[in-house]
Amino acid sequence: MRWVRVKQVVGLVVAAACVAGSTLHAGQTDPASLSYPVAADEWRFTGGDQSGTWYSSLTDINDTNVAKLGFAWDFDMGTTRGQEATPLVIDGVMYTSGVWGRVYALDATTGAPLWQFDPGIDAASARNACCDTVNRGVAYRDGVVFVASEDGRLHALDAKTGAERWQADTIINRKQVYASTGAVVLTSDAVVIGNSGADLGDGSSRGYISAWDIHSGAFKWRFFTVPPTPGQPFEHPELEQAAASWGPQRDGRYQNGGAVWDGLSYDPQTDQLVFGTANASPYLRVKAAGERHDDLFNASIIAVNAKTGRMTWFYQETPGDSWDYDAVQKFIFANLPVAGETRRVVMQASKNGFYYTLDLKTGKLLAADAFTYVNWASGIDLATGRPNFTPVADYAAKPKNVYPSWAGGHTWNPMAFSPATGLVYIPSLDVPNVMVNLPGNGGALSHLEGFFNANGIIPDDLYDAAALKRLFGPVPALAELQKERGKTRLVREVLKAWDPVARKVVWQHVTSQGARGYDGGVLATAGNLVVQGRGDGTLRFYDAKSGAPLRIIETGSHIMAAPMTYKVRGVQYLAVQAGYGGVGIGYPVPPSSAAYWRQNTNRIIVFKLGGGPVPVPPRRPDPFAYPAPPKFATTPAMIARGEEKFTEYCSRCHVFGPGVTPDLSRLPRAVHGLFNDIVLKGLLAPVGMAALDDMVSKRDVDAIHGYLIDQQRRGYAAQHKKRTKAPPR
Repeated sequence: MRWVRVKQVVGLVVAAACVAGSTLHAGQTDPASLSYPVAADEWRFTGGDQSGTWYSSLTDINDTNVAKLGFAWDFDMGTTRGQEATPLVIDGVMYTSGVWGRVYALDATTGAPLWQFDPGIDAASARNACCDTVNRGVAYRDGVVFVASEDGRLHALDAKTGAERWQADTIINRKQVYASTGAVVLTSDAVVIGNSGADLGDGSSRGYISAWDIHSGAFKWRFFTVPPTPGQPFEHPELEQAAASWGPQRDGRYQNGGAVWDGLSYDPQTDQLVFGTANASPYLRVKAAGERHDDLFNASIIAVNAKTGRMTWFYQETPGDSWDYDAVQKFIFANLPVAGETRRVVMQASKNGFYYTLDLKTGKLLAADAFTYVNWASGIDLATGRPNFTPVADYAAKPKNVYPSWAGGHTWNPMAFSPATGLVYIPSLDVPNVMVNLPGNGGALSHLEGFFNANGIIPDDLYDAAALKRLFGPVPALAELQKERGKTRLVREVLKAWDPVARKVVWQHVTSQGARGYDGGVLATAGNLVVQGRGDGTLRFYDAKSGAPLRIIETGSHIMAAPMTYKVRGVQYLAVQAGYGGVGIGYPVPPSSAAYWRQNTNRIIVFKLGGGPVPVPPRRPDPFAYPAPPKFATTPAMIARGEEKFTEYCSRCHVFGPGVTPDLSRLPRAVHGLFNDIVLKGLLAPVGMAALDDMVSKRDVDAIHGYLIDQQRRGYAAQHKKRTKAPPR
């Protein structure tokens, strides 16, 4: 039925153009003709269809036969970092992206490689990516594949050969910390991309999206999300309104954030681009209740005309954001009954913990409800659209345990919408953080340059209030924090089925507890299935209506990305990309994760009915072993300084314990001998460790090295007293 209606719309538009005289120009496409149906045999868009539903109408794999689903093929992507993309399948070919913005074209029935594209990234640019060198997907049209590489370049590739047709540099100022990790979006005549960089200290970037001609790569327009430095001209009229919202204390040294690092969507029916913006930057100015101002257009949803780049509407989810509540989570467009009539709406499960439904044409707020535990606001005033702040939101004078954390109630991991059940399936987070105003809390660190500006400490199973006090000042004990939730674990991930009309949770499953598992995005199908990968290496299948568990497949690989499904020559397949990383690069791999015990092999895993067991990656070397430490003269003062500098400059990527990047407290003797050359001279720049000589002195590096060796000495001594033995898996 939906496909018939779409064809009728196209016919009416074309007929009208023939009568009135077409206003379309060569190289343009009628926007209405881009209204594809929900994903069927092919998966043409990152989200399956242009409404971003992550829903497929295929039914060959369904709730009655999912027990017969098994391994069809896999493809080793040749990397060991994070995988967050959902592949496309068009004309029997699978197209997808990996780290740095590499692109792979594979035979969708066998996994045989057809071509690969490497954008040739300067590894030093990895310093500009807040959350690993991930990429969230490619776009396709008319025989061309489009991708944004990590360094902010757009690439148009021939879909048959992988040859580059054109390239465009989208970064306006390479002295700022820009990177691109999101999936590009296509309008009728343009390729559009945003960027990241709002989290990284004094060098933070100014947010914008930019549009480039789909055929030539020529620049078309740019929309800035925050105003320029005071005294500079406004690039477009909307910025005058934004500038008035920043209050009298705005510091012209900073770029103010508002990055658009994910969640770009295009609606052909209204010819609008809809996107969310990230947090303000920096978080040096914690706003007390009496000093609130909005800081537009941070933490907002914005719609712009796809032809002109001029704003049609905006809605700010979190005015005066001081909690890292980005509004860039992916959107779903749908037709829903609202007050007795069908409305075309845009929906988002936001990082701030509220589920928003807005009129897609006008931006009018229709509903806003907490879908996870929230304590920074008691609700959203539907008349004004503004949150009702609670005392917990103000952490200027003392640390507060704020729900959700800076990780959000829902982050980039895609949710799915099933028109068959009317439910939205959200990979949600029930996670708090102790928000700390560093300048006012008496810790050793007053500002983390080049580090996350949301100073929130997640109270997971590794939380140690006494140890944290040295760096961040007094923080509450774990037992004190637990009182708020009773017997509910403080850190949980929960898959929720949300009814956007009744505005409530219908069913849910806790997917990890105690530490974030970094569980994956969601797929829904007409076969009455909901599919999600987890950090523990399993792919899980649920009854879409009831939530009843149907099947667990062990893969041995950590899964963060959302699955997809497609059909080639009469066979339905289901595929998912696997590999741990992203924001998790700065945290130990949870012990429940497959990546804890097995090598973090980045791969695409594909399933079909009648397939076999999934081959698992090799076991990783003992993640607990401490090599004998080298001799290195240290003092208590040097070690203390080293801990501070390690936290400030290194801990964004390196952790103690099994992780994506090396544990620097367990380095072999040979690497210790090269430590200064690696950190100051960039010896390992080709593999992503750029030189830090412009950020740290040799004295700093010696202190960091001394602190790490002290950690290794302690670990090595304890290891000989009681050797930790890994259980078999």
